[in-house]
Amino acid sequence: GAYLPHPPERHAPDSTRRFHSCGNWCYLTVPFPSFHFSSSDVHTEAVQAALAKHKERKMAVPMPSKRRSLVVQTSMDAYTPPDTSSGSEEEGGQGEGTPTSSQGSVSMEHWISRAIHQGSTTSSSSSSTQSGGSGAAGRLADVLAQTHVENHSAPPDVTTYTSEHPVQVERPQVSTVPRTTPKYGNAKLMETGDGVPVSSRVSAKIQQLVNTLKQPRRPPLREFFVDDFEELLEVQQPDPNQPRPEGAQMVAIRGEPLGVVTNWPPSLEAALQRWGTISPKAPCLTTMDTNGKPLYVLTYGKLWSRSIKVAYNILHKLGTKQEPMVRPGDRVALVFPNNDPAAFMVAFYGCLLAEVVPVPIEVPLTRKDAGSQQIGFLLGSCGVTVALTSDACHKGLPKGPTGEIPQFKGWPKLLWFVTESKHLSKPPRDWFPHIKDANNDTAYIEYKTCKDGSVLGVTVTRIALLTHCQALTQSCGYTEAEIIVNVLDFKKDVGLWHGILTSVMNMMHVISIPYSLMKVNPLSWIQKVCQYKAKVACVKSRDMHWALVAHRDQRDINLSSLRMLVVADGSNPWSISSCDAFLNVFQSKGLRPEVICPCASSAEALTVAIRRPTDDSNQPPGRGVLSMQGLSYGVIRVDSEERLSVLTVQDVGTVMPGALMCVVKPEGVPQLCRTDEIGELCVCSIATGMSYYGLSGMTKNTFEVFPTSSSGAPISEYPFTRTGLLGFIGPGGLVFVSGKMDGLMVVSGRRHNADDIVATALAVEPMKFVYRGRIAVFSVTVLHDERIVVVAEQRPDSTEEDSFQWMSRVLQAIDSIHNVGVFCLALVPANTLPKTPLGGIHLSETKQLFLEGSLHPCNVLMCPHTCVTNLPKPRQKQPEIGPASVMVGNLVSGKRIAQASGRDLGQIEDNDQARKFLFLSEVLQWRAQTTPDHVLFTLLSSKGAVLSSLTCLQLHKRAEKIAAMLMERGHLQDGDHVALVYPPGIDLIAAFYGCLYAGCVPITVRPPHPQNIATTLPTVKMIVEVSRSACVMTSQVISKLLKSKEASAAVDVRAWPPVLDTDDLPKKKPPQLYKPSNPDTLAYLDFSVSTTGMLAGVKMSHTATSAFCRSIKLQCELYPSREVAICLDPYCGLGFVLWCLCSVYSGHQSILIPPSELEVNPALWLLAVSQFRVRDTFCSYSVMELCTKGLGLQTESLKSRGLDLSRVRTCVVVAEERPRIALTQSFSKLFKDLGLHPRAVSTSFGCRVNLAICLQGTSGPDPTTVYVDMRALRHDRVRLVERGSPHSLPLMESGKILPGVRIIIANPETKGPLGDSHLGEIWVHCAHNGSGYFTVYGDEALQSDHFNSRLSFGDTQTVWARTGYLGFLRRTELTDASGERHDALYVVGALDEAMELRGMRYHPIDIETSVIRTHKSIMECAVFPWTNLLVVVVELEGSEQEALDLVPLVTNAVLEEHYLIVGVVVVVDIGVIPINSRGEKQRMHLRDGFLADQLDPIYVAYNM
Repeated sequence: GAYLPHPPERHAPDSTRRFHSCGNWCYLTVPFPSFHFSSSDVHTEAVQAALAKHKERKMAVPMPSKRRSLVVQTSMDAYTPPDTSSGSEEEGGQGEGTPTSSQGSVSMEHWISRAIHQGSTTSSSSSSTQSGGSGAAGRLADVLAQTHVENHSAPPDVTTYTSEHPVQVERPQVSTVPRTTPKYGNAKLMETGDGVPVSSRVSAKIQQLVNTLKQPRRPPLREFFVDDFEELLEVQQPDPNQPRPEGAQMVAIRGEPLGVVTNWPPSLEAALQRWGTISPKAPCLTTMDTNGKPLYVLTYGKLWSRSIKVAYNILHKLGTKQEPMVRPGDRVALVFPNNDPAAFMVAFYGCLLAEVVPVPIEVPLTRKDAGSQQIGFLLGSCGVTVALTSDACHKGLPKGPTGEIPQFKGWPKLLWFVTESKHLSKPPRDWFPHIKDANNDTAYIEYKTCKDGSVLGVTVTRIALLTHCQALTQSCGYTEAEIIVNVLDFKKDVGLWHGILTSVMNMMHVISIPYSLMKVNPLSWIQKVCQYKAKVACVKSRDMHWALVAHRDQRDINLSSLRMLVVADGSNPWSISSCDAFLNVFQSKGLRPEVICPCASSAEALTVAIRRPTDDSNQPPGRGVLSMQGLSYGVIRVDSEERLSVLTVQDVGTVMPGALMCVVKPEGVPQLCRTDEIGELCVCSIATGMSYYGLSGMTKNTFEVFPTSSSGAPISEYPFTRTGLLGFIGPGGLVFVSGKMDGLMVVSGRRHNADDIVATALAVEPMKFVYRGRIAVFSVTVLHDERIVVVAEQRPDSTEEDSFQWMSRVLQAIDSIHNVGVFCLALVPANTLPKTPLGGIHLSETKQLFLEGSLHPCNVLMCPHTCVTNLPKPRQKQPEIGPASVMVGNLVSGKRIAQASGRDLGQIEDNDQARKFLFLSEVLQWRAQTTPDHVLFTLLSSKGAVLSSLTCLQLHKRAEKIAAMLMERGHLQDGDHVALVYPPGIDLIAAFYGCLYAGCVPITVRPPHPQNIATTLPTVKMIVEVSRSACVMTSQVISKLLKSKEASAAVDVRAWPPVLDTDDLPKKKPPQLYKPSNPDTLAYLDFSVSTTGMLAGVKMSHTATSAFCRSIKLQCELYPSREVAICLDPYCGLGFVLWCLCSVYSGHQSILIPPSELEVNPALWLLAVSQFRVRDTFCSYSVMELCTKGLGLQTESLKSRGLDLSRVRTCVVVAEERPRIALTQSFSKLFKDLGLHPRAVSTSFGCRVNLAICLQGTSGPDPTTVYVDMRALRHDRVRLVERGSPHSLPLMESGKILPGVRIIIANPETKGPLGDSHLGEIWVHCAHNGSGYFTVYGDEALQSDHFNSRLSFGDTQTVWARTGYLGFLRRTELTDASGERHDALYVVGALDEAMELRGMRYHPIDIETSVIRTHKSIMECAVFPWTNLLVVVVELEGSEQEALDLVPLVTNAVLEEHYLIVGVVVVVDIGVIPINSRGEKQRMHLRDGFLADQLDPIYVAYNM
């Protein structure tokens, strides 16, 4: 972080000094004298070299497109740097505020060393200091930058670039290009098909992505394990050449004996009593204000007397005399801010004297602090009821309206007790605390945050506390009255042990530097060392680092008084570079090399090892240069030549006095490691923690470990404690730490340390781009392996280019140095990651936010293509079995042929009068004569009132007038085509029969939308042209609209055929009504746009039309006395037939409800059904969805309005797709309370070649649901599974097969028949099949067999129509009306829509379902393939800030559930995914719009 003041402007001749605009220093800008030291720059050099190597590979990564509003732009002046640069002080709070682990000490010389090199002439790294960073990196930056300079005619050429200075090119943000392209949905787009306009930037980027992904990948793996059944997921095989440990078994190492000195006190309280009475005036603790002035000096006398007072008050003034609230042995919380060590110290010793157990915790700032809930759980489990705090802190806590402190989330109810002396009663003269020798009672509990965010309390006994103080005194050589400067958190860990406990044992004087002062003045601790001539200082490497950055040749600095500089996080990978750089700068100020003493510690084992301050400067500290490759296999290999991927570690001294240390294998049985093997350090000593409070199982595994030798015998009768640190014991008994158990990530069997990865990321471009210490690395499990995620806060002034370039380089560096891919790299705005109380990143909380999609990154780069190497093998298709071996009677390979049929129309005897007539026009005339006043149609308004109705006679009369008008004004011949452009209603029906009366062929066309003429009118125009209509009939309003000014902007209005409006009809009848000569002539044309964007008109003959109506009449038992409510669009398919034709044929009354009216009044349809007491109703999915979403919360009020659905026996959803089971079920559940029978809801199935194949009728069994294995479906197989089993997919039967319909399932490739329960194309033979396409936009040759196909073997005579849908038939246990066993048809999906990926067949809807489930803000989703990439488009409901959260979630879900890698994720606004009138997604339309750059996406992510 940058908590540095503005640097004074200095005119430096040295070209390497570069200032940042905001006064935040870069690591590169520190003007250092030209030092050169060998081992420290290894890492930066390695990273730069690795990047240079990549440069030769010319990798081009397409940069994501982002909407302008999403680009974070904060003005730099308004920005205050985060106070977080520091790491947290806590164990779990990650070393430098980096991930929890201080793993692996990569020689993190990088930052500073790099800075030193910039100025150095003898620099061994080849960093030519040109403006682009080091030469190699700068050139790489150019390439990455140029990949995204797109000229609008071709994909960017990324093969040439200069090695000169970066080229500055102005690049427009993708989304700000002025739009001249029409909004999509436009008919013109259909012509592009797959041939996308070349200028499209999207397609150029995708091409770039495809090229990048073609680059060679890791070698393929050999073996597989079978995951459940079908799918073979690869399992990582161990590399035969991987390094293996070869050393002898290690021997446990003993520290020097703990030499008991005669005057050591028998307990810590005894020491306090001694100094408080012998030298009451001796200073114990000096606190500082934020200006660095001494605020207060606490003497030993004061500490003693105040602690007694606190002890007395805790025991005697809380609760009543009979029922004290706190008894000896109880636990109390200590809540003190970091700037008040004196109050904390008094309270802590007060607790020790009262024999109660202090639990020091952080101050809860808000009710929802990161991790604060877990602290609450710890307090609850420790039974804490009282919290001690200071006056100032108490005042600062959040208060409720009445002034009481609210209960924090997850916290127990607490009594807050202020420990300032003025608030306390004086103890009576005769009261005195009982001071005993140290025993096995618990002295205090230190909290520790685990990897998963849970908080444990480590108990430390009084004897352990005392022994630890003695061991520290001996190893650090502490003497009475020494002055020690402490920068660390005094509540826990090294800060507590040295600055609060050991200091009192030795009557030392502690100068405490608060964190707030360090933020203002990073040099403050060095100034205090000089001012007080302190002998010892306790710091973290970041404190040394900041001192370096802030240091400006101060003349008066003299560090010669220091005999020991304790580096608390000496085991972190970056500490070694801080130590080296610090020594280099301050050696001239009197700092001796042997003074620097790194130590290793953990909450469980307290101080594990510490380097002793020696007087002998000849003995150099231990250094290990280890191979990263070796470390990833847990093996120590000293590496000097291969400098690219090494980790330099420094020793943390030797084992503590009186302790025994060994190294055991990190997983499984605690067996001793070999000497050249990395393992977990274990310590056997009195001075360690005792247990995790209240958790006996975990305690046993951590504090009661018995290491065994290879023979299996325990090496000691005493238990060891696991330290949580990974490392080894080197020559001379020196302890080396290479990481933490908490930061271990096992990817494909290799171990990586989170901290090493952080270090590499930081070395890429130290400080220029991310704040050091604001970067988190963790792993998430996706598809049976851990995947690495890197999250960093980017500086507010960084541009999109910068961030993308940085991300690309980090990926390359990590790949080169660690040989591991990063799954996801996310950048978030500065200061937004959850913090630990001391400013580090709260790792587990960050991971949680990432997984639940609420991290809100501003940049994301996912690399699933590079990381995921265990996908199942692509499927190789097996050759089909030839006809000879399979056909035996009605069996295919031993299974019944999958065929089924509805009832035979010829067999059914019924009194169907309409059957006498061949033509619908005759049926209407007959009804007009026999039942003239019978109402056929009733149209409702949005209020539910009857707008208009038609009786048989009225319809007949109206149709006659229209026929007369067609002949007179239109001069039409019989057989001419007429386009009917009407809103849903009665005019449309009259116009249709008018056409039949005049012998014309009607085509119903959806009218243009007045608010959206530009996109809807071209489709109307196209249908009129393609259908070769001789005239257009419409209403007056629409006829004006067709010729309006807006219309002329969208189409050429002069090219319309004659437009007749039917609002004023001639009074006369035509001379005679037309009677067709042949029933096989055209009755009407059914035009619709398929979901794949194909416009096709299907020819319906008079025979087919009558057969269709008869089939539906029989299936639904329709008679003149029936009422049927229809809420469908009347323009094509079954919707049109039900709206216009069925009533005339069957004589029932149709209550017509235009679906558009539901947008005004969602309850309209259901209220009508209830009011007219309808038994049968038809709707579309869009209507059902409107009701489910719009009425979900209104069921009670609807009930009170008398809405009753109990009479409904069939509610059919008219569709041409797989039944949407989730929607129908939620609809049934929602309206069950209003009397809807759960079995009433069903679906129909129709397609282009046959508008209705199945329809749930009144009789016959209820629709069944089966569960199939989704993985088998991908292989075109059907495997039935139990409900709820993994990978199961529910499929609902698509209604009953209509009378007169025969179905067979055929193989779409070979056209052979298939067996029962096999997935194949549904073929249909039936009297109401369409008789062919009138015109098809597209390839006629392909379409020719749609209406007349024959099987390749078996029954080769019958002529079938191919539906283009995949499905299967299954014989059920149920019986149908005729007593036969019932055959159920299950539709899986359209062949056109299915995607062939990795040799398997995927249905978009399955992937979309998984995606929609991943995040509450995803409202809708559509997927389509482009080249061989899967593109996922999601509609985002919510703020644009959430857009990038969706990218990792979507990628993970599709990987886990479908074993597919998403190539591109596109986040768009609600309503962008086009939907047709049936509520089906137009995926190909969407694809064309995306590739032509017309979606205005919020964000487009290209996954690597």
